[in-house]
Amino acid sequence: MISNREGKRTALVTGANSGLGKAIATALAAENTRVGLVVRDRERGETALAEIRAATGNDDLHLFVADLADQSAIRAMAQAVQQRFEHLHLLVNNAGTAFPERRLSPQGIECALAVNHLGPFLLTNLLLDLLKASAPARIVNVGTRISTALDFGDLNWERRPYRMMQGYGQSKLGNLHFTFELARRLQGSGVTVNCVFPGVFKSNLGGTDGAQGFFLKLFARLGGWAIPSAERAARRVLYLADAPELADVSGQYFGDRKTIPAPAQALDADANRRVWQISETLTAEQGTAGG
Repeated sequence: MISNREGKRTALVTGANSGLGKAIATALAAENTRVGLVVRDRERGETALAEIRAATGNDDLHLFVADLADQSAIRAMAQAVQQRFEHLHLLVNNAGTAFPERRLSPQGIECALAVNHLGPFLLTNLLLDLLKASAPARIVNVGTRISTALDFGDLNWERRPYRMMQGYGQSKLGNLHFTFELARRLQGSGVTVNCVFPGVFKSNLGGTDGAQGFFLKLFARLGGWAIPSAERAARRVLYLADAPELADVSGQYFGDRKTIPAPAQALDADANRRVWQISETLTAEQGTAGG
């Protein structure tokens, strides 16, 4: 293992080159945490890493490159994390995107589902043994209030006309199903998992995937003064990551430092298990570690 500072807190943040992910990574770096930044584009990632290093003075920052739509890239990245870090105390599954039309991942899965749900599902399971060995450890999944019940008969949008916001909302509801089922499976392990809605904030959601059209960009310019910054939104995520009073809290859905109601489908334990089983099947090339 490259790292030999066993006592140092180590975190991994996905989607860390811009927006909320960069704000989370910057705040963690300012706390003198060793931070792994997961990014899709190496050049943008290197720029973000340099900016975070300059802003915080923290040199213990590490870049991992993977397109979370591609499960083979996730597997290779998870292996790189395990080789670089001998401990992992915090995993923040932040990366998310939206697509204006139906696209398929290299594995033939609708891309919003692949990135927003199956990406964190697979990455978390691949890193679960490392998290357990580093306990106490925390997993924070970044969710949304734009939640659409999963259509179990057509998760891949093969029978319906594709709609961007429904595709996004359905994929993000998967985060809650995953959070609640994983919390049951992690009981007694010393690893907690919670989901957080960071609020509405200035975001580049879908900006590199064609989802932010002219109207959304115009609205951001005209109304941006009233929309909180990513740094402010990051406080909600950091509360779940840092707060001592949440050391034993798991399987909850948070807003601003307090729990909020989850959509009905996500509260159905049978549906949670069904989503888990489907997710295992869709990521089953080499199996997952969370069973």
